[in-house]
Amino acid sequence: MIPAAVLALSVTLAGCAGTAAGGRSADAARPAGGAVAASAAPGTTQGRPPQTSADPRASADSGASTASDPEASTASAPSRLPGLGPRTLAKVPADARQAVLVTGRGRNSSASQVVLYRRTGAGWEPGATWPAHNALKGWTDDHHAGDLRSPIGVFTLTDAGGLLADPGTKLPYDQGPAFSIGGTGFEGEPLAGSFDYVVAINYNRKPGTSPLDWTRPLGANKGGGIWLHVDHGGPTQGCVSLTQKHMKELLLALDPAQHPVIVMGDAASLKR
Repeated sequence: MIPAAVLALSVTLAGCAGTAAGGRSADAARPAGGAVAASAAPGTTQGRPPQTSADPRASADSGASTASDPEASTASAPSRLPGLGPRTLAKVPADARQAVLVTGRGRNSSASQVVLYRRTGAGWEPGATWPAHNALKGWTDDHHAGDLRSPIGVFTLTDAGGLLADPGTKLPYDQGPAFSIGGTGFEGEPLAGSFDYVVAINYNRKPGTSPLDWTRPLGANKGGGIWLHVDHGGPTQGCVSLTQKHMKELLLALDPAQHPVIVMGDAASLKR
């Protein structure tokens, strides 16, 4: 196991939170690993067995939002996730009962919105709509380390963690000081607190491990350490960020038994 001090240093040197000169971010902080099989979570994970996924790039998203009203939404729930074209829809697993839909404003924009959906017999019921940030330069179908773009695709969500104590999520949660971060972002905003809560996005990482795990099955050049994390008020290096309140709501809603996935990309790309 990598000592916490080393992990904390790595988090401050690279990462998903966008940085200005001298700043730090979170992408390279965690060892993202990726795609094919899950392994036992490290001893830092608090008390719950890790979830596994045979296909981390196309996984189920659990999007039940605490703000959704099943009684009000049942009649109008769409049978398919809205805004998605056939190619994207084909990547959403049949057993996914929750989906975090991240829709970017444009291919080169760092602004996006997040809607948490849950699938019922009536269709996909939307929860609240939350503003979000993605990478500084927008989105890409071929993510590489340092390109300052967020990867487009459908990915499973199996593991969480953060500097703060577990708020009560059903996901395995790794809490500790290694989630500390300092410095400033691309717009000069402080990055402190960005990793108070995080959910690892299973792009080029090994599911069933702490978000801080360094395994990258697709190779280091393909990047990694792509997270959902607390918004610091500016673009990220590759992650998706929400306010702390909304990150906490998301953690409380996600349920591994519902096979949660995240569907993410700019609006035009998602329609393919």
